[in-house]
Amino acid sequence: MRKLAHMAAFVVSGVGVTSGMALADPLPSWNDTDAKTRIISFVEAVTDPASEDYVTPADRIATFDNDGTLWAEQPVYFQLIFAVDQVAKLAEQDPSILTSDALRAAAAGDYEALAATGKEGLIEVLAASHTEVSLYQFQQDVAAWLAEARHPKTGLRYDEMTYQPMLELLRYLRDEGFATYIVSGGGIQFMRVFAEDAYGIPPQQVIGSSITSTYEVVDGVPVIMKGAELFFNDDKAGKPIGIMHHIGKQPILAGGNSDGDFEMLEFSTSGEGARLGLYVHHTDAEREWAYDREGHIGVLNRGLDEGPDRGWLIVDMAQDWSKVFANTKAE
Repeated sequence: MRKLAHMAAFVVSGVGVTSGMALADPLPSWNDTDAKTRIISFVEAVTDPASEDYVTPADRIATFDNDGTLWAEQPVYFQLIFAVDQVAKLAEQDPSILTSDALRAAAAGDYEALAATGKEGLIEVLAASHTEVSLYQFQQDVAAWLAEARHPKTGLRYDEMTYQPMLELLRYLRDEGFATYIVSGGGIQFMRVFAEDAYGIPPQQVIGSSITSTYEVVDGVPVIMKGAELFFNDDKAGKPIGIMHHIGKQPILAGGNSDGDFEMLEFSTSGEGARLGLYVHHTDAEREWAYDREGHIGVLNRGLDEGPDRGWLIVDMAQDWSKVFANTKAE
């Protein structure tokens, strides 16, 4: 998988210029609105040793949801698109696997018919594409899919559907001594395939949902085999649990985009000291999609209702971002 060449263009923007001159803009794709001001003020406060809000580098933990926060999530979660594509590929090799309405709908790429099969049908499709395979083979399958598949609206690779302003925020935080983590309801092994190339976040700093696995020795080679049962659901209240299980420290910054992230923001912004919670609000129907309270994905109700009173930052994509996707062809 290719490295993040598109990030190189703005890395220099985080480097200070000669003494006595103004520093370059750390968030060039953010408009000069309150959102940008609040983010920069927060980072400056927690990284300045003279500030009463100073936080030592070891405790500068920032966690972010993935779907809808770091990359797009429409028309459906990209991991589900991968699963549907995998079922179609498997069916070409062996049509006998199509033993249910859900699998037949997936093989045909009929998302409406698949949705009609309900949660059980979605689980069946995910199981057919994600389980009873070695972890190595699964990761190879994901990498191959990312290299070949294209988004139906933009024509971009799915790992090019990342948000430029959020890439800048991740880089800015790391430049200022933060450790950045993904904490997502998506599959942990799915995200670990692309997280480092896409976001600069290494696999060990990716937290997600997982299924059971087993250790086996096949032809003398130790392998991890992916099972079929849910092991951990990293969504809603599961996110703080996952954070403490994997990181062992409370974040001081957390970002999400839906009510599935509410508990992570609530947990991260509780307690003493400077803390920041932010929601990416999808308000840009022209450059991306506009959605929040209604819909099948990325629903945001409680966050909009309670977030402002809790001091959380609601990032208005249409107003606060001068650019949406890292790859300009998408706009």
